[in-house]
Amino acid sequence: MILGVYWYFKFPENLYHFKFFSFMQGYGGHTDSLAELETKVQVDDIKNFLNRLEILKAKFPQTYLQLKINGNQVMITIGDDQLFDYYFQLAAEMEELLTDQNAVLLDGHIPFEAQYTKNYDPEREIFRTIEHRFIQMTGSDFRQNNAENFSIRIDCNLPLVYKKDCINDLAAICREENLSVFYYHDFDFNDQCNLMLFFTNGRQYKDQSIDVDVNSFGTKIRELSQKYPFRFGHFGGMKYYPLNGPHIELMVDEDYIIKKK
Repeated sequence: MILGVYWYFKFPENLYHFKFFSFMQGYGGHTDSLAELETKVQVDDIKNFLNRLEILKAKFPQTYLQLKINGNQVMITIGDDQLFDYYFQLAAEMEELLTDQNAVLLDGHIPFEAQYTKNYDPEREIFRTIEHRFIQMTGSDFRQNNAENFSIRIDCNLPLVYKKDCINDLAAICREENLSVFYYHDFDFNDQCNLMLFFTNGRQYKDQSIDVDVNSFGTKIRELSQKYPFRFGHFGGMKYYPLNGPHIELMVDEDYIIKKK
């Protein structure tokens, strides 16, 4: 599973600038409501363009691409539930190809009737159901340049005397499991501690995307809960809810992950 910085509702302002592609935001809560980068263009030599485009797409195996073709006109759509950086990198390299092919941008409001369609599915990992019920997969609100973040969240509590050692062990597990970001919120009271733990990664690029085995990570967390008197969920009522923090243990791309007060 890919965790980290992505875009869905808004375009990554100040990071990417496109002449041909437009950003189509996703709509949360709607089935198959993808965020998309889309363009409609006309090229001089459609056969040459499609051949070069296939070669380019092969360099981005994790992305979805759809082409709707009518003569020498083509509608290009790149989309997914989370648009990581490598989607925008693909669009940027496509723009270079379109410029080289003397492409002309078509009016996006005119209906496009395709003679045929070509789909290039991403090479995804085998889908695995998350085995550990204490793991929550969560997004965030907006950060720098409209970024959001896809993270693992775990709520737990344990006696305060074990807190420091447990946090250190959690950081060690992150290093083993390809997680470069670990921060938490807490609330200490009497001899007890409630924790809200977050685990994720930073921005995901074409040649630097990181795959996380969530079940392997969860198994190690389960083992840690046997080492300490560690319980999932929070102890006490809302007045003990862990809102203090964030306390950062591991971090990359902080401005895209942590909300500044």
